[in-house]
Amino acid sequence: MDVKKIVLAYSGGLDTSVILKWLAEEYGCPVIAYAADIGQEEDWDAVRKKGMATGADKVIVSDLKKAFVEDYIFPAFRSNAIYEGSYLLGTSLARPLIAKEQIRIAHQEGADAVSHGATGKGNDQVRFELAYLGIDPKLTIIAPWRIWDLNSRQKLVEFARDHNIPVPVTKEKPYSSDENLLHISFEGGILEDPWNEPDEAMFKLTVSPEKAPEKPTYLEIDFEHGDPVALDGVRMEPLALFTRLNELGGANGIGRLDLVENRFVGMKSRGVYETPGGTVLRNAHRALETITLDREVMKIRDSLVPRYSELIYNGFWFAPERELLQLTMDATQKTVNGTVRLKLYKGNCIPVGRKSGQSLYQESFATFEEDTVYNQADATGFIRLNGLRLQIQALQKK
Repeated sequence: MDVKKIVLAYSGGLDTSVILKWLAEEYGCPVIAYAADIGQEEDWDAVRKKGMATGADKVIVSDLKKAFVEDYIFPAFRSNAIYEGSYLLGTSLARPLIAKEQIRIAHQEGADAVSHGATGKGNDQVRFELAYLGIDPKLTIIAPWRIWDLNSRQKLVEFARDHNIPVPVTKEKPYSSDENLLHISFEGGILEDPWNEPDEAMFKLTVSPEKAPEKPTYLEIDFEHGDPVALDGVRMEPLALFTRLNELGGANGIGRLDLVENRFVGMKSRGVYETPGGTVLRNAHRALETITLDREVMKIRDSLVPRYSELIYNGFWFAPERELLQLTMDATQKTVNGTVRLKLYKGNCIPVGRKSGQSLYQESFATFEEDTVYNQADATGFIRLNGLRLQIQALQKK
């Protein structure tokens, strides 16, 4: 394979450090190590130094936090995206953003190839490569895990030591993790047995519900067209607002999930997730929709949520069908304006109030007290007509 320059999606961890050195040796060309800052806790100066020491021609760190919230998290949450009823797509939403920036850097640096550190068993290989193909199919894609002979952790460690690449100590963390602004995920190692309860010491973004404050936290979120714009009456930029939701949710033990999910490649996988801010945001958004969305519009929109979420999970963010569904989802959000009051308490996020200038809820119609706007006698014909087919079926059976 004739490759002149490669841009590698680089984290500074063992896998991508080995890949960085391996690419330079295997292809004999410059390799640019590109790292995406999407909100994970990281020493970026150390990442830069390690990348250069490992053989990178250049190390580029891109701050993508603002774009992640505004262009990926918020559109997905306007759509109430959720995979298999539980997973809020923290990793799935990050991959297309990382890949898009990787391609931008490849064009900027005159590279003709891109590479990633995803294995041949997981979802991320699909997400990265479908993004590459959807943006610039002319780039050569190199997936080392699918072509090299370093097919075990032991071989990776040996390669690293042979090439003076520092090997992180992992005895205290017998699992793998992936962190960004939306969540942190844990999988592998001791979590591969779905009977094993996660160790409390593992969690990073949330306190345990048992240790959360005894007093509930109340907050109000203002929405405009389905997006949060203010917290407790104070307007905030999307990144600052979402960061604050993470803090509040985490402090109250909200957002933990233990899930066995179906990977796109066909196998089941056990993952443990912390998504504090996302859990708060989704609950608030759903609560506001209950008073601002028409019943039939909500039914149609909700019927599309599983498909929309599956597209994101499977890596089709840049596919035309996802973009079409996004337009549909966003069209439903024109009236999703108003305020939701939430109570956060020991792992629970409970909507306790909602109001909107475009509310379809009318107390004068819904009240159990005497009213002058609803004729209860009208219900007799309504029931008779809706029950007509049932009546005919019952007569036929007799």
